[in-house]
This record gives sequence, structure tokens and C-alpha cells, in this order.
Amino acid sequence: MIKPTLGEKTFDALNVTAMIVLCFLTLYPFLFVAFSSLSDPGLLAQHRGLLWKPYGFSLNAYKAVFANPNILSGYRNTLFYVVVGTFFNLIMTALGAYFLSRRNVFFKNAIMFMIVVTMFFQGGLIPTYLLVSNLGLTDTPWAMIIPGAINTWNLIIMRTSFQAVPVSLEESAKIDGASEWTVMWRIILPLSIPVMAVMVLFYAVGHWNAWFNAMIYLRDRELYPLQLILREILITNSTDNMTTDASGVDKMPIGEAIKYATIMVATIPILVLYPFLQKYFVKGVMIGALKE
Repeated sequence: MIKPTLGEKTFDALNVTAMIVLCFLTLYPFLFVAFSSLSDPGLLAQHRGLLWKPYGFSLNAYKAVFANPNILSGYRNTLFYVVVGTFFNLIMTALGAYFLSRRNVFFKNAIMFMIVVTMFFQGGLIPTYLLVSNLGLTDTPWAMIIPGAINTWNLIIMRTSFQAVPVSLEESAKIDGASEWTVMWRIILPLSIPVMAVMVLFYAVGHWNAWFNAMIYLRDRELYPLQLILREILITNSTDNMTTDASGVDKMPIGEAIKYATIMVATIPILVLYPFLQKYFVKGVMIGALKE
């Protein structure tokens, strides 16, 4: 057995120390918010310094959050945007990637060039708003789904993944009478499960965190996603309708606890989804990044 040298031991020690510090810096803000949301608002307001546990365990902040009808409607709308939007994204991206991965497409390089240009030069906010408005999408749920149907970066990753499938498989299927649809749905897509899982993660997280398009295109509060409701609560301090039972002195600490609880309510679902897709993450991205 080869003993590690002093330099290797020093590197390992520094590496472990750096990872511990990085983990702490990454995890502690989340733990702080979690502990704060479970703390008694009065005791939390008096506490100073780091927080290592909930002070005076209380679920009142969560009760106030879930009693707010805007939170529930925001949850409902966000789930709709995530499920329907992600499905729509996958369909559109897969169709575009399959088309661009074919070898016999005319002007394929020119089409790819124009698509890549959109990654660096865009129309801008006002032309985009006018386009969405003229299409009649403003103040409808489709304003949250259709304008971002295809992400250029995701399209390139998926196209590269499709190109990695051996051509001989397609040729064998076509000799047996398979159409382009059959090749795509029964050969290409089943062999691209890892990259499809990564696309689900990318698009679902994007829809879950989306609030800017809602702020621009939506006026009806019944259509607001959860993140826009969360933004109102955190930035404009609109917690008064959730602290009506508290006295004037107690409203501020209760309002702070409600903010922490709202952050947790908006964060936990996507954290639950991530472990189920994490195993595909590296594999899917690497497949999409490699070229023949």
C-alpha cells in the first residue's frame, strides 16, 4: 500500500475543509428559513445571531399561509403551468430537435444559425409584449406557456442527443416500413430517456420559478402563479391580510414568520421532485453535450 505524501494529505485536508465550508454556506440559509418558519414569532424577533433550531415551535405561520386564498390559487395555477407547460415544452422541443437532427434536411445549417442567433440577440421586451398581445394571449394562462415553448439551449442539447442514436437503427426500422413518426416515438425517444428527464427538470423548475412573464402579461389575480404571490408578500410586505388576528405590536414579527413559511411552501415541492430526476442529470446533460 502506497502511503500518501505530505502534499497529498495537505490537499485532501484543504479539499475536505473547503467542501465543508461550501456545504455550510449552501445549506445554512435554507435551514435558517426553515427554522424561522417553525419558530414562535415573538421569540424569533428577540433572537440575535445564528439560528440552529426553531425557537418556541409554532405552526401558526403555516396556518396563516394556507388560510390565504391567494396562496392556494397561486399553488393551483403554478401546478397547472408546471404540468401543462412542461408537457408542451417537451413536445415542441422534441419535434424541433428531431427535425434538426435529420441528415437530409435542406438548409439545416442556415436554420440552426438563425436559431442560435436568438441566444445572443432577442427582440426585446416591448416587441415581445406587442406580439403576445396581438396573438390574444395576454391575461390568459397560455401567456405563461406558449412564449417560452422552446428553450434554444435545451433544443441544442436534445438535438445532439438524438444525433447520437445510430443511423442503422433508423434505417432498419424504415426498411420494415416505419414512418418518421414511428422512428421518433418508438426508437429515438425511448433511447433518449436520460436527456428527456433532464429536460423535464429544466422546464419544470423554470415554470415553478416563473414570475416575470406573469407580472407582464397577467392582470387577473386568479391567474397569478405562486412565485408572483410570493414576490408580493416578500417585497411589498403584503402580509396584513394574513395577520388580522394579531395586535399592532405583534403584526411585524408574525409577518416575518409568514414570509419564511411562504418561502418554504414555495420551495419544498421542487426540492421533493429533484432527487427523482437527479440520477439522470449528469448522464442526460453529457449525452446532449457530446458530438459524434
